[in-house]
Formats: sequence, structure tokens, C-alpha cells
Amino acid sequence: MLPNPGDYHFRDNSEEHYNSPAGMAALQLAARTNSRKAYAEYARTIVEQSRSVSIRGLLQFRDDVPPVPLEEVVSTNEIVKRFCTGAMSLGSISSETHESLAVAMNSLGGKSNTGEGGEDPSRFGDNRRSSIKQIASGRFGVTSAYLANADELQIKMAQGAKPGEGGELPGHKVTPLIARTRGTTPGVGLISPPPHHDIYSIEDLAQLIHDLKAANRRARVSVKLVSEVGVGVIAAGVAKAKADHIVISGGDGGTGAAAWTGIKHAGLPWELGIAETHQTLVLNRLRSRVVLQTDGQIKSGKDVVVAALLGAEEFGFATAPLIALGCIMMRKCHLNTCPVGIATQDPELRAKFAGQPEHVVNFLWMMAEEVRDHMAQMGFRTFEEMVGRADMLRVDESALHSKSATLDLGPILTPAASLAPGEPQFNAQGFATPRDGAAGEASWGQDHFSKEATMLDELLDDQLIASCAPAIERGEPVSLNVEINNLHRSVGAMLSHEISKRHGGAGLPDGTIRVALTGHTGQSFGFTLMKGVRFDVHGDANDGCGKGLSGGEITVQPLPSTVAAGFAPVDNVIVGNVALYGATSGSAYFRGKAGERFCVRNSGATTVVEGLGDHGCEYMTGGRVVCLGETGINFAAGMSGGVAYIYDPMEQFPARCNPEMVSLETVPPRSAEAAELRGLLETHAERTGSDLAATLLSEWDAALPRFVKVMPDDYKRVMEAQQAQAREAEAVAQAA
Repeated sequence: MLPNPGDYHFRDNSEEHYNSPAGMAALQLAARTNSRKAYAEYARTIVEQSRSVSIRGLLQFRDDVPPVPLEEVVSTNEIVKRFCTGAMSLGSISSETHESLAVAMNSLGGKSNTGEGGEDPSRFGDNRRSSIKQIASGRFGVTSAYLANADELQIKMAQGAKPGEGGELPGHKVTPLIARTRGTTPGVGLISPPPHHDIYSIEDLAQLIHDLKAANRRARVSVKLVSEVGVGVIAAGVAKAKADHIVISGGDGGTGAAAWTGIKHAGLPWELGIAETHQTLVLNRLRSRVVLQTDGQIKSGKDVVVAALLGAEEFGFATAPLIALGCIMMRKCHLNTCPVGIATQDPELRAKFAGQPEHVVNFLWMMAEEVRDHMAQMGFRTFEEMVGRADMLRVDESALHSKSATLDLGPILTPAASLAPGEPQFNAQGFATPRDGAAGEASWGQDHFSKEATMLDELLDDQLIASCAPAIERGEPVSLNVEINNLHRSVGAMLSHEISKRHGGAGLPDGTIRVALTGHTGQSFGFTLMKGVRFDVHGDANDGCGKGLSGGEITVQPLPSTVAAGFAPVDNVIVGNVALYGATSGSAYFRGKAGERFCVRNSGATTVVEGLGDHGCEYMTGGRVVCLGETGINFAAGMSGGVAYIYDPMEQFPARCNPEMVSLETVPPRSAEAAELRGLLETHAERTGSDLAATLLSEWDAALPRFVKVMPDDYKRVMEAQQAQAREAEAVAQAA
């Protein structure tokens, strides 16, 4: 037999791994017994292993500084508040695991992260709630209520272990709970696209940051970046885009579900990324605006202290807490066969889950105690004193071998202060803005509330909230008429937040709040618009209209005077790019054409439009889309759910549709489906005054055969299987 080099699975006398059987056994013993002796043995094992597999293993702390008494060092209780668990989605891991992590971090005062799979709303009101809600490219479960129940909103730009790649959840892991949370169909696989379809520039990222800040003014907005060469420059742009928090994710993290090429050949160690980011932000006098976090196989108190000395203030843990809960690193996460009930949705395997939140609490608490010990030895009384003090690190010559001895670690050990000489800058409160490592925390923060910032204190929503108080507080119907222009961004997000906080995800009865708006809407109009709110626009809409639609209703039509002057809506664009991206429920009617990437990742909204650009209905998983005009190319790429109907009298659509995951069908006449389609056109004509819809309705028998039905193959297979099961159950019942 050929020898196994142990590249992907641990083998004796082969490739070194961060997670060896000895290290995992020591961690689990310490977590379960809460034994300081067991933890000390674990920490010793990890430090020894890290000498051959990491940059931090080549570093040691200076021992030529006077220590301070341990009792003068910041308390363990305060240190653990800087700890977060990683973004592991419900679906990739079991409910038991996901909730255990949340309970543990809430007990400690730290934060757990939902990952990109959303969160069961039943958890919003108890200690199973995750403080960090992630907004990824798939926008799974991102609703107004989801955003409202967060302390931090994290935009996942990429993942450290596989930068530039998207994610995928196999159909056998999509249970009814997962499907309900993500807005899709049980048994149908899900694709998380590599890019955010509403982010193609730093300005687009700034807009999404603004969207999220409007959706929850009390939450800080985080952006997750990866440790790569040049990440410091990117982080500087993110800081200028008004993010409150930046995560630098190392390439050594991730799960057993990552592709083998990604495990070995993607991303860089967090030591490089966090050092470059801290230095670049200090150099550009931006460091005081943001909090920096890093993650990627941080496994001991020494790792935490090294990260802090290189510039981090908060720290993420994913693999280690999972091991504390029982993970044995089988690397079968994608197969749904995890034998300890962690990375599986199989009920029989989930029953074997033996982890407890206390195991994670014990482990992280003892790690924080180790951090305190190191701080005392180096003379730090507060955590703030330690952040960015790279001068307290030096190369451990005894850890070098033939390859690592050639590394020049000087660049990451350079104190940031030496890179930005000159007079200190002062903020509005008169404090010196941190330009050196000794004062490296986000002491100033972002300015979200001035006219020069994002005008969050003067949004149109403030007027809407005041005028709609009777509806929000007592459910009384309210009708308004307002003017709007493109300076008004994310209109509806703050209003929806107030409804979500008071009424939850159910919102208000349809039509409780009706707002007629005249003019040109700004970007992200109707962002996460809640059920019970209807926006009727006479004018046109900018990019991002209806993103994350959460049960609300939107109509957009040209001004009557414009139509009377000869403007033909069917020939003109009425709504910009990325409309209804990530919509979860509700409806939208557009009298005119839409731009590109229409209804990407729609998971439940119903819409009618009179033409659209390229990449329509990409990654769609639910809802109904009716297009009464031509489409661009690449329609339905990655579409795994929902149904689209395209009016195609010239038979051009098949060449513009991506057939990889869908089939093209006709709509049976005199069927319930045909009646539903006709009903949507009738509503479109009534809401928008569409001449095109009226014409098609007047010639319905001739028009219906010209509609092409776009049906996802997996969705059809699952629906047919469910119908067969229902028929069989009915036959059995009748026989009985």
C-alpha cells in the first residue's frame, strides 16, 4: 500500500496538524472536568504543537519587563467578554450544537454567531439567541425581525479558510427546520454564491453597512475579511465605509466540509493579516474608529495574547469550542454522518450529542485565566494597554528549524507607532486618536449620525415612524403622502425595525400602513420592509429596491404625467439593479423594466415586472416571479426553488436561460396554476395601471401558451415525491 502522508487526516509520523488526538483529548478532559491541571497540560500540548505549524509558535513574550501582581490585572470576567464563537450556520451543524454555543457565550457575556443560515425566531427571546447575526451572500433568513434581534450585524465578505469561494448545503442536510429558517424547500440543496450581488465596489459595501445600521441603529456593523496580502488597504476602505468592527479571518480555520484544495491552498495565517491591518489603520489614522477581531485556530491563552499584541481586541473561536462539545475531527461534515451529533441533521446521530454549554464555558474561562497570567508577567493591568504592543514579542530561536529559520518576521513585529510619525491627532472630545499600539482600541468609534456621515439622524423613516405611531402601537390604519428623492436611502428599514420589535416577525395586517411616495427613491428603498406596510411609488426606484423584503408590499410606476407625455413604461427601466435580492416574503409590482440581478436569492416574495436584465432569478429558492417582457442572459443560474413565468411571444427566452438546474415547461390551460398566473396579472394591472398586463388579460387564451414556466429540477423532484406520498397516504386512509 502507498503510505498516507496525513495531509487531510491525522496519521502518526506524518504531516503535523493543529488538532492532534492528544490535543483534542486534553481539551475535552479540561472542558468536562473544569480542571486547571488538565487545562495546563492542554495548553502545554498546544504550545508545543504550534512551534512547527504556525507563525505564533515561533514567537515568545519578552521576559525583561517587571511583572505586576495578578490581582491588579483586569478580571477574567471582563476578558471573556472579548470572546466570540465562529460563524457556523444552523444546517452545517445541528440545532443542539448551535444552541449550546449560544447559551455558553450568553452565560459568559461574550457573543455567538449565527453563521449564514439564519436563526429560528423561537430563539430570539431567550438565552439561545445569538448576539451576532451574519449577513452573507446567500442572505438566508435575513428578515427585519432577524436584524432587529442582534447586537452585531456581520457582513461576510469572505471566509478565511476558503476566500473567494461560496458555500453549499447538501439537500440531505436541509430538514424542515433548516428549510423554514432559510426560506427554501426540505431536501433541496442550497448554494451560497461567492459574491454579494449588491456589492461590486466599496461604495456598494458602504450602502449595505448603511442598510444594516438603519435596520438596527443599536447594533454595531461588522465586516468579515480574510487574511491576505493587502488586506490592510481593504480594511482601511471598510473603516471609511463606516463599519464599526472588522474581522480578519485566518486561513487555518473552517470545517471538514471545506474542499481539499481550500484546506491546503487558500488564505494566510491570521498573524499576517491582523498585523498588516492594525499597522495600516494606524498609518492612516483610522484605527480609533473600529474594533479589530481575528480568528482561525486560536486555541490557547498564548494565542490570544499574541493576537492582541499584533493588534486584535476581540477573538473568535470555532474549532476549539466544537472539540470541547465533543467533535473528534472526522472531517465528514458534508456527508451528514458525524458520529457525535455535531455536524449532522440526522436525528439518530443528533441523539448522540453529549456536549453541554458548560463545557465551552469552562474551556474559555480557563483560557481567559491563562491570558491574565501572561498579562501579569508582561506588566499589563488592562487589556487596552496590551493591544498592538508588537514590541513585546520576539522570535523564539529554539523553535526555528531549517525552513522557518529563513523567515523574516520583522515586518509583523514592527510597532505601528513607528509607521506614522508626526504630531498626534485629536478627536471631537479632545482625546488623542490612537496612532500607536499602546492605545490601539476603538476609543472614538464611527460617526453614523451627522449630516457628513450617513444622515441616520435625519432619515425619512423618522417622519414615517412618528406619523405611523397609531398603527405601530395600536394597529390603527394609517395613510400618508410624501415626497421622496434619491438622498433618502434605505427608506422603510427603520420603520420595519419598530414594527419588528413590537410585533415580531408576524408584523401587522396587510395594508395597515399605506404610504404613497412621489419622486425618485434612493438606494435600498424598502429594505427588509415588514408585513403590514405598503409603499406605492409614482416615479422610479434606484438599485436595491426591496432587498430582504419581509412581507411588505411595493409598487413602482411612472408618474401619470410622464405616461401621458408619451413615456412607454414597457420600453424603459423603472427599477435599478439587485431588486428584491434576498426577499423572503411579500410582493412587488413594477410597471416597467428592472435592471440586472433581479430577484437573486428570492426565497418567498411574489413579483411582476415587465422586463429585466442579465442574471435574473439567480440562486432563487422560493416565491413567484412573472416577467412580461424580455430577459437578459443567464436567467435562473443556480435556481433551486420557486417558479418563474416568462412571457415569450418571440421564443427568444430558451437561449437566454441557464438550463443547468431548471427545465422549461408550459402552463396547462384551465388549471389552478393558470388561474394563479392570471390573478397576478390582474393584481399588477390594478396596482400599477399596466397597459401591458391589461392587454394580455384581454387576450388571455392566446397569451397563456406564450408563457414559459421555469421549474427547478430539484424542486420539482421533491414536490412530486411529496405529492406521491400524499396520494399514497390518502389511499391508505380510504382503504382503512
